Amino acid sequence: MILAILLVLFSIFLISGTPIFIAIGMASVMAITFSGDLPQTITITRLVGGLDRFAVMALPFYIFAAGIMDVGGLSERIVGWAKSLVRGITGGMAVATEIACMAFGALSGSSPATVVAIGRIIVPRLEKEGYDKGFIAGLITSSGSIASIIPPSISMMLFAAATGVSTGALFIGGILPGILYGTMGALYCIWYAKRNKIKERNVRNTNPSDIPDNFLVATRKAIWALGVPVIIIGGIYGGIVTPTEAAGFSAIYALFVGVFIYKKIGLHEFIAICEKSVTTIAQVMILISVASIFAWLLTIMQLAQKLTVMIGESASSYLFLMMVNIILLILGMFMDPNSLIIILGPIFYTVGLTFGLSPTHLGVIMTMNLAIGMFTPPFGLNLFVANTVIDVPMVKIYRTVIPFIIVSIITLLLVTYIPQVTLFLPSLIYGPNI
Repeated sequence: MILAILLVLFSIFLISGTPIFIAIGMASVMAITFSGDLPQTITITRLVGGLDRFAVMALPFYIFAAGIMDVGGLSERIVGWAKSLVRGITGGMAVATEIACMAFGALSGSSPATVVAIGRIIVPRLEKEGYDKGFIAGLITSSGSIASIIPPSISMMLFAAATGVSTGALFIGGILPGILYGTMGALYCIWYAKRNKIKERNVRNTNPSDIPDNFLVATRKAIWALGVPVIIIGGIYGGIVTPTEAAGFSAIYALFVGVFIYKKIGLHEFIAICEKSVTTIAQVMILISVASIFAWLLTIMQLAQKLTVMIGESASSYLFLMMVNIILLILGMFMDPNSLIIILGPIFYTVGLTFGLSPTHLGVIMTMNLAIGMFTPPFGLNLFVANTVIDVPMVKIYRTVIPFIIVSIITLLLVTYIPQVTLFLPSLIYGPNI
């Protein structure tokens, strides 16, 4: 009953043009009120509790770092370096978006932050080359989700914490699936550009520091930016810093490079970065906060557990993995990925062991499913973040993101049923028992 009230009210608010965070929040509050069995104080408790999580602590740092890298020239050089890799390829700028998101994802570990940082730079260039705004929105929402797969991944850290699986094995296991994920998206971009006869126009900025198409020159100029993922991942792997500390370090490092190396940030620019970052952080945080009420309502109705019961003990490992994908793809449309990992991670982990599945493989599968959920309508967070970057109606974003969802699901199935895509690299370091 509560679920029906929740979905009906949300649909009414959304159709009426109500801002998304108000639609989610009001629908949740009214569902609690109409239920009659739940205390009204739970609304405040869940609003605060939704933000009182360790993984969320890193997000403001990464968003702030993304703003610094945007103004400070780091993101621009990453995009320029990515563009130099695909010079002359049909759909090169779209493919460069995929590559840039992979590189930035290895820095931030945050899908929304990647959408913001790369989107602000790449969107104007994609528009100049003739790409439709809807396609651009679908591209940055889907390619930004790769940050959840490429290490360091906040989702993988939560799965490791919930199940005891090696964080290092999960990180290394996510490298090849992340590359495959980006490659499949790039192939779709090439096909789209050919079908719509979009040709490279070699669009450049008028800024004299704009990065040339030559790969060696672009690499040399981007070396400070490209060194960030190496430093941060090395620090996490070496046990020197936690992911949250790495987020703070990335902001300090980016500020140092932007001020003293690339010399693009002064006091005026720094103040502007702070203002934009605070606005973006507020937008993202209020969405996470109100969505936590919705996630809590689904939790108390034991929706996740009821779906898990569908997996019988007599099922084969192939059917089990298919059911895991179906359940996570459905729930990922509505629930916060971090909540799903905490709720379902231990359950899937336990059942997966009975089928002899690798915990590392299962963790990467869960992460990929929830990465897809980040840009799956109606509640994918990347969709709303992208809406703040590019002015496109939500209905159009919902429609244009569908091809990217299909491509991502195909990639998910390849990773699911070809375990060596995930396990090859971890087995070289940790042995066969991963």
